[in-house]
Amino acid sequence: MTGFEELAKQTVLYPQEAPLAVKTSKHGLAIGLPKEVSFQENRIALTPEAVAILVRNGHSVLYEKGAGEGAKFTDTEYSEAGAQVVYSPKEVYEANLILKVEPLIDGEFELIKPGSTLISALNLPAHERDYFERLNSRNITGIGYEYIEDEAGGMPVIRMMSEIAGCTVLLIAGEFLSSSSNGRGIILGGITGVPPTKVVVLGAGTVAEYAVRSALGMGADIKVFDKHLFKLQRFKYAIGQNLYTSIIDSDTLTEAIERADVVIGAMRAEDGLSPIVVTEEMVSRMKPNSVIIDVAIDQGGNFETSRMTSHKDPIFRKHDIIHYCVPNIAARVAHTASMALSNIFLPFLLQTGTIGGIEEMMYANRWFMKGVYTHKGTLTNAYIAKKFNMRYKDLELLLAARF
Repeated sequence: MTGFEELAKQTVLYPQEAPLAVKTSKHGLAIGLPKEVSFQENRIALTPEAVAILVRNGHSVLYEKGAGEGAKFTDTEYSEAGAQVVYSPKEVYEANLILKVEPLIDGEFELIKPGSTLISALNLPAHERDYFERLNSRNITGIGYEYIEDEAGGMPVIRMMSEIAGCTVLLIAGEFLSSSSNGRGIILGGITGVPPTKVVVLGAGTVAEYAVRSALGMGADIKVFDKHLFKLQRFKYAIGQNLYTSIIDSDTLTEAIERADVVIGAMRAEDGLSPIVVTEEMVSRMKPNSVIIDVAIDQGGNFETSRMTSHKDPIFRKHDIIHYCVPNIAARVAHTASMALSNIFLPFLLQTGTIGGIEEMMYANRWFMKGVYTHKGTLTNAYIAKKFNMRYKDLELLLAARF
């Protein structure tokens, strides 16, 4: 007997490492995490920590190699968390539940399995009728995460991404005001003996709230404008201190923008397209090398001079004013944004598994149902159906029919 054989026999008698116990569930979800192929998207919907919790609760996760790299999560982290790492988009789309950040693009329609569920952003202004027809032709249940509500009636994903955008816009403004970016060469805020930077914010929502909180901390001089008085009242209460607010009035707004160093457009759409509040004439009167950040560019923008830019080429100049019009600001801080998304998705995925699957989750929770826009080959969102003149199925009626 060789020494190796003897050693092998002895090794059998040694205590061995026990595999980690994994809870099994008859309602386990098969979740696919594909690598994002949409332009300038770096986020991923679940972190390795969230994957580990899902796996421990009896769910399986297919993770496409490299899907977390843009958010600085490694393939090894996902593998160690219990995900099955696959090496092609075709393999990851074998899952029954696809969880991704951006909507499907052309090549992905052919990969998604008929009858499966897609949870992603919808980004409605970017789509035409053909997008929904293709989903319906494959019998996909489509859930737009920006429409999912929580039990309190809020929209957690929109809220979280808006918080990130609001915090980030001030960093962006400071970057492009600096001399190294050929800006005005001023500090964003105020120091002793020097007048503070003037910041104008259009809108009184979540983006504005977090932008103003950051600007106040830096000592900037801030003015906030909105179309609705009740939003401004609520905004001042949320901020907790007195600051300049005004209903949008052409003369007042024009004067504020002429004097501003930074103007942030954060007025979101009420009917599919965001309102244009600042005309080209108003932009032309601004101080040279001032900065415009149009957070609403993904819905059309708040400035007449805005046009969409990218993270690789984020700015352009018009009338010697720096315009930053990147539609996906949260992807600039992809690691933080991915953690935020994961914190939202993990609890309802766990609840979905406990309750018996996506279908049961839809019927048991009206707040989750709000996110469903296609189901079993038919549109279930009245606004989209009306916009594209398509057949519509009311999920509320289906809910009533079950009882």
